[in-house]
Amino acid sequence: MPNLTPEELERWQKTTLQKAVSKSPERRPSFATTSHIELKNIFTPLDTGDADYLPDIGFPGEFPFTRGVQPTMYRGRFWTMRQYAGFATAEETNQRYKYLLAQGQTGLSVAFDLPTQIGYDSDHPLADGEVGKVGVAIDTLKDMEILFDGIPMDKVSTSMTINSTAAILLAMYIAVAEKQGVKSELLQGTIQNDVLKEYSARGTYIFPPQESMRVVTDIFAFCKSNIPKWNSISVSGYHMREAGCTAVQEVAFTLADGIAYLEAAMKVGLDVDSIASRIAFFFCCHNNFLEEVAKFRAARRLWAKIMKERFHAQKDSSCMLRFHTQTAGCTLTAQQFENNVVRVALQAMAAVLGGTQSLHTNSRDEAYALPTEGSVKIALRTQQIIAHESGVADMTDPLGGSYAVEALTNEIERKSLEYIRKIDEMGGAIKAIAAGYIQKEIADAAYQYQKDIEAKNQIIVGINQYQTEEVPLRDVLRIKPEVEEYQKQKLARVKAERDNAKVAETLAALKKAAQGEDNVIPLILNAVKAYATLGEISDTLREVFGEYTQQ
Repeated sequence: MPNLTPEELERWQKTTLQKAVSKSPERRPSFATTSHIELKNIFTPLDTGDADYLPDIGFPGEFPFTRGVQPTMYRGRFWTMRQYAGFATAEETNQRYKYLLAQGQTGLSVAFDLPTQIGYDSDHPLADGEVGKVGVAIDTLKDMEILFDGIPMDKVSTSMTINSTAAILLAMYIAVAEKQGVKSELLQGTIQNDVLKEYSARGTYIFPPQESMRVVTDIFAFCKSNIPKWNSISVSGYHMREAGCTAVQEVAFTLADGIAYLEAAMKVGLDVDSIASRIAFFFCCHNNFLEEVAKFRAARRLWAKIMKERFHAQKDSSCMLRFHTQTAGCTLTAQQFENNVVRVALQAMAAVLGGTQSLHTNSRDEAYALPTEGSVKIALRTQQIIAHESGVADMTDPLGGSYAVEALTNEIERKSLEYIRKIDEMGGAIKAIAAGYIQKEIADAAYQYQKDIEAKNQIIVGINQYQTEEVPLRDVLRIKPEVEEYQKQKLARVKAERDNAKVAETLAALKKAAQGEDNVIPLILNAVKAYATLGEISDTLREVFGEYTQQ
């Protein structure tokens, strides 16, 4: 029970607080988080007095994992410092990866260009002007071999931000590892493989939802049997947050998608405890520091409860929400771009205090273009300073027990659960997306946030206050037009040198599997090894599955 009564709080409010406010009013009539959760002047034991410590908060490493998924967290080892990187060709990106690893980065994260993400080769007409622009261009196994040349795949964990073509890129990764003499059982990493958020926020889908879910569950089954240390999906709230949703919506929509994936897996006969521990999550970290810390704690506890109560998971590992965090790209500004270093540092600190397992810190110049080498180095150093100099990594969940953080954690969990129940009433995440519900909620939140900025209810330094005259940044990374032509020539050489009869044979086998119920991943792996292109494999599946058109 709290050793504070409501009467004592009321006395303080009517005397000490009122006296201060009468002399110097507060800055605003009311304060709230970005999720519109009211922030009191102070939070007290009265805000957390109903909490039962063990079932509601507990110890780190134990259900409900509010305080973290490992008992020691960063006292054992730091989070994985994993900078999302990829641009132009595999050759140039390989050099960036080696640079980052030499600077102390501890994991790789692959950014692919748009044609690769939506299943088109670099010589496809729809790829014109996009090759290598927002990530590395990967057309064939040859590109993947170059991308990981000289990088020991048995020692580095790799995350690949890829969704509709995730199965193809995963197959390429496995095939390259085999060429390095690394067995697939040893590979560690993650493929995003989260197509549902593509329909609601990001847009790089190919197939209709049901057919996409078939590929997702095929990947689950294949990973379970062949690459047991690999995270077969990273359920992502990041892109929905970048599209404008609130912290509460980010938790709710992400976990609703997670529920949909697990239900789809169970429908095809997969046991929940055999796959749940390889499901990872991916969140954004925005500006509101304490709300973000609480968001991560709330997401962890809510997912644990969902796994235990809804899916009847038996293993503790099935109930652990492990997540990667990226600082919020949408908060970066082109104006006074060096301020972004500070924004990113605060967001990264919140992610660490929230217990992230891995972290990408954005670079100061990303409001202009993909980052330069110098900017990436500062971003990585930001993580290293937090890890080694700030002291926050020396204890587990150091903000746990804060009245404000615990109250915010409770409120975010409660509001997120309300959303999940509403989505359940609509028939689940797939139907909610089909009805446009999630998209509308995100759009409405984004509109409100922008209105708050324009009304100066939300100050963005350098944007709507403290503006200065300045010359636009000139030292930015530009992808040269020659990259596209070089990539096309490389692709043509592969097509000329490969066994085209073997390619046709493997693609025919893949088409037959797609038309039936066999797992398509082993067939994709065979096609990849024959140097079938990403576009050829995608087109084979398009013939069977069709293409999705936004309603």
